[in-house]
Amino acid sequence: MSWRNAFKEVTNSKPLFLTVYGAVLIGIVFSAVYVFSAVYSPDSALSWSLSQHAAPSSPNQTLASPSLRLGGAGGGVMAPTSQPEIGKPKPIWKIPPPGSKMPPLETFRLTKELVQERVKDNVIVATFGNYAFMDFILTWVKHLTDLGVENLLVGAMDTKLLEALYWKGIPVFDMGSHMSTIDVGWGSQAFHKMGREKVILIDSMLPFGYELLMCDTDMVWLKNPLPYLARFPEADVLTSTDQVSPTVTDDQLDNWQQVGGAYNIGIFHWRPTDSAKKLAREWKEMLLADDKIWDQNGFNDLVHRQLGPSVDDESGLVYAYDGSLKLGLLPASIFCSGHTYFVQAMYQQLRLEPYAVHTTFQYAGTEGKRHRLREAKVFYDPPEYYDSPGGFLTFKPSIPKSLLLDGEHSLQTHFTLVNYQIKQIRTALAIASVLNRTLVMPPLWCRLDRLWFPHPGILVGSMTRQPFICPLDHVFEVHTMLQALPIEEFGSGINIREYSFFDNPLMPAQVKDSWLDVQLCQEGSKNCQSNVTNTAAVLRFPRHSSEETLKTVFLPLKDVKVIQFSSMQDAFLGFTDKTVEEKFRKRVKRYVGIWCCVDKHEPGHIYYDMYWDEKPDWKPLPPQTPEDDHPHW
Repeated sequence: MSWRNAFKEVTNSKPLFLTVYGAVLIGIVFSAVYVFSAVYSPDSALSWSLSQHAAPSSPNQTLASPSLRLGGAGGGVMAPTSQPEIGKPKPIWKIPPPGSKMPPLETFRLTKELVQERVKDNVIVATFGNYAFMDFILTWVKHLTDLGVENLLVGAMDTKLLEALYWKGIPVFDMGSHMSTIDVGWGSQAFHKMGREKVILIDSMLPFGYELLMCDTDMVWLKNPLPYLARFPEADVLTSTDQVSPTVTDDQLDNWQQVGGAYNIGIFHWRPTDSAKKLAREWKEMLLADDKIWDQNGFNDLVHRQLGPSVDDESGLVYAYDGSLKLGLLPASIFCSGHTYFVQAMYQQLRLEPYAVHTTFQYAGTEGKRHRLREAKVFYDPPEYYDSPGGFLTFKPSIPKSLLLDGEHSLQTHFTLVNYQIKQIRTALAIASVLNRTLVMPPLWCRLDRLWFPHPGILVGSMTRQPFICPLDHVFEVHTMLQALPIEEFGSGINIREYSFFDNPLMPAQVKDSWLDVQLCQEGSKNCQSNVTNTAAVLRFPRHSSEETLKTVFLPLKDVKVIQFSSMQDAFLGFTDKTVEEKFRKRVKRYVGIWCCVDKHEPGHIYYDMYWDEKPDWKPLPPQTPEDDHPHW
């Protein structure tokens, strides 16, 4: 039907239909003229573009909805348009097919399109690192995928890590950092460079229009955090903190007015709002202008420029930074630091489920972080870690109740308790050395906390219980224990495992099923023997046994995966070869660290001594002179 016939038919109809058809026809003509003029406008700017500062029209629309900047003199911002439905991300851990080649490096360049492939519900979860943190990254990814979170990306700071992750089927992008593949070490120049790379990354990703959950690699996710973060849609930034005392007892945001700890940038969630992008940009410019500023200090300085008032009475958000940024502090009880998780176990005491643990508040570098996660059974090691070729040695620690509970929790009672355990561990290290077995460390009990500054034993306001099972790095130099010291000077190395080793779900049954219990007994007593006749039963073995006796009895039992002593007290008489003994002593003296710190004394730290029992006048005192300020070796 032609437009002319249609109009003629309408004029012969009732007035109501004439009105309707007329309105429709005029609308069509007007729309055609409007579109024509918009498309062929000289500056290609749309007159209906929204202001960059327009408030959201609905709770589900944020200021960061994807927008398109147009060319021309206006340089306006196009109103958000409906985005194409993003498909399900490619499966993680699906390795490239056999025979495939490594794609060109430019394929992994960070672009909006690359990020969009992984986005779900407008959120991307990201971390970054170099090859030295490969196992941390694999652990990070494994926890997220086990929780059903696959909208993740890993930034590679060197090509070795990029290639390794690609061949494992992990979504990765090139950060172009050209960084060393070795561990950079906390506080080093490379460490600060890594921090700046994080800020640059945040500033680069926010304009893509997606929410960004940025994480350090030395943390793990224990529960899917995305539903929690979605509870606070008005927040521009949600950050973890170093708060050590609870400000809430449920899963609400921490009370910003009571938080005294630094805001920790190891876990924080950014929404691509104008305020958040402005903060990221100024933060980046601050760090690039002064390489002496630590990235976390810079962040804290900026957001504390203005802090308060509260956004409302319910959410827990606070206005910060420039007065428009809406900031939320993730509760330290469930977005845990190394203190609230490993020392206080705050989430347990409050009957809460933790979302994350970040390995802060520890004292042995990267090895200490790894060991803490292993103690918590949340680190993923390869199968060979759980089946050492030489087998394992373990023992049941014996601690009198009085050492744990009697008297005040003081320097004296703390060191008496710890020294009692150090002596047993020293014997276990010696036997492990003789038998060439990996020592599974016992749980270590402490009566006092360890920090970097003077304190009264535990942090005031914290939920630290006394005594408590303290992380191994509170007493032992874990990084030194795992270091390859020269054999000619320190003798053969002694491998160790964490105290929770046999409780790890990854422990293979064939290891746990190959087990020999050794019950120490008085030589000459009934059934106390130094030869093995039945490895299926408990072996009664004499105390004060020599190196030769240990080797004679246990070296033939190489097929037994686990040998467990009932005690280490008086289990070993000593090394036969004095040169071997001297090398052993030289090695293990370096295994113990310091306690810190007493008040009103400089320095305030006290050195542990592996051979404290050989010094009758030994007392837990800080160095009295500068010449005394050194370890006991």
